[in-house]
Amino acid sequence: FIKLYEEERELPVTLFLDLSASMDFGTPTKARFATQLAAAIGYTALCGFDRVSVRVFPGTAEDLAARNALRSVRGRRSSMTYFHRLQDLHCGGLADLNEALRLGALESKAVGVAVILSDFLDPEGYESGVQSLIARGFQVHAIQILAPEEVDPAQFGELRVIDSESGSEVDVTFGKTRLSSYRQTVANFRARLREYLVKRGVSFTSVTSDAPLEPLLLKQLRE
Repeated sequence: FIKLYEEERELPVTLFLDLSASMDFGTPTKARFATQLAAAIGYTALCGFDRVSVRVFPGTAEDLAARNALRSVRGRRSSMTYFHRLQDLHCGGLADLNEALRLGALESKAVGVAVILSDFLDPEGYESGVQSLIARGFQVHAIQILAPEEVDPAQFGELRVIDSESGSEVDVTFGKTRLSSYRQTVANFRARLREYLVKRGVSFTSVTSDAPLEPLLLKQLRE
């Protein structure tokens, strides 16, 4: 007699949650949307008896306890605590997407699924960080979150644009005639990001922070 059986192993799910200062923008904010996605994806994993780890970057001193508690969460019964800890997080600081992904790849004891929740608007890029996860053997999924105002701005005229992270200022003249050029620039950036990731086997989704969650979760991410 030969006994056949299926052995189900715990799947580590690592969420890279960008809560830099630039994510605290939009109506609703990009950070709120990203946190809601982290809650939904994490809950799905916990219900499947998988281990969830949320790596928040850059992180602030006031939410250190919450960040530590989110490093390793197991079991469906931990769901409410998981949600509360996510609510305790705050935006702030400079994003260093490459470094956050690189450290996550190095420090993870076991590889599994990695989900990146970010606007990917880092002057230093994203390429080396993503490559670190791929080289370690993670199955990588990237979700880019942009504010509606970033995709289709409503402010025109003589503007002083201030970087929310570095504090640098730029004076610009932004008229309606330049809107089409701006939209094309944003579209090109998203297209380059998609092309880079898809070529390397990373699934990619780009959404705005006012998008309805249900179709995204039940259709796009489920696929």
